[in-house]
Amino acid sequence: QVQLIESGGGLVQAGGSLRLSCAASGLIFRRSAMGWFRQAPGKERELVTAISWNGDSTYYTDSVKGRFTISRDNAKNTVYLQMNSLKPEDTAVYYCAAKSRVYSGSYYAKETSEYEYWGQGTQVTASS
Repeated sequence: QVQLIESGGGLVQAGGSLRLSCAASGLIFRRSAMGWFRQAPGKERELVTAISWNGDSTYYTDSVKGRFTISRDNAKNTVYLQMNSLKPEDTAVYYCAAKSRVYSGSYYAKETSEYEYWGQGTQVTASS
């Protein structure tokens, strides 16, 4: 079965950095568009960033532009999220998600409903 396993979360001071990883198995990763979502207490889950399967196309929500970077290594079936200059408002559970069997290499998915598979989530806390 498909598994997405996140790692790298933790507690950092505001201004610090974390790198999240999501290791995928059970799907054709090199043909899967990937995304990172987050959900803070009492808030809806939101898309933070997304990447196409060829890695050439990316999307970032406005609040993380210039601070977060998504990347992928198709040889390792892994997608990464480098988070710099973390702010207290970035505190949330971060989820990795996959949309499989994407035809276009440059397509990324922006809607929650497009993603078929989800990881279990990893907590990120940026303290002030």
